[in-house]
Amino acid sequence: MPHISLEEHLPGITGLLEYRLDTAYPIRDLTQILLRGPSTLSQAERELIATVVSAGNQCQFCTAAHTAAADILLGESHTSDMVKNDLSEAPVSEKMKALLEIAKCVQVSGKKVSPELIQRAKSLEASDLEIHDTVLIAALFCLYNKYVDGLASVTPTDPAFYQTLGNKIVNLGYLRSQPKPDKQTI
Repeated sequence: MPHISLEEHLPGITGLLEYRLDTAYPIRDLTQILLRGPSTLSQAERELIATVVSAGNQCQFCTAAHTAAADILLGESHTSDMVKNDLSEAPVSEKMKALLEIAKCVQVSGKKVSPELIQRAKSLEASDLEIHDTVLIAALFCLYNKYVDGLASVTPTDPAFYQTLGNKIVNLGYLRSQPKPDKQTI
């Protein structure tokens, strides 16, 4: 049961974002830029970063939602399972493995990101922007994970819910239209 009064039909992060729209819009904008904006990392790769961080934080809602989105973008589920459970054997590039290692370190503590990890990623041709975005995506999902679990948001258990949510994430992105101002309040 959530720690605050939330709309029951909006589980996970969705109910929390609807609870306070003035904070939701900047968070959604940042998420849209990082996970759906132009990047040399594919949308699937960026969803894998969200997945690995959420799994590390044991946030069931975010792990299931972003695993579903990654699986849809990849057209299979093996890769998501492997990056969560055995990154060294995951069917992703060595550069992506290095970036996911950085993301996993951020999940524990930003101070865990060592110069050696950064140098390894760079030696595998990760750009400064890719490293930057990996760290920022990882930090953002730490925020999301703590937000969802810290307020005990509802976490559905039906896998079909996450398949539907994954499709929404992939097809609609992270933005929601902002309400038009009430003429009486202008």
